[in-house]
Amino acid sequence: MSRKCEICGKGQVSGNNVSHSNRHTRRKWNANIQTVRINDNGTVRRANVCTRCIRSNKINRAI
Repeated sequence: MSRKCEICGKGQVSGNNVSHSNRHTRRKWNANIQTVRINDNGTVRRANVCTRCIRSNKINRAI
């Protein structure tokens, strides 16, 4: 599954884990992507959408 929202483009970002001794190791934060059924111009299809877009009604959910 793609780690990118099809609506807003939010995806995976990277950074560092910083330990108590200040050692840096690479890590990543994944966006909360859900596969939902959306109504896209009268057709129902599945889309990978972040929870922020679902909550703010940027999509029309299909039943």
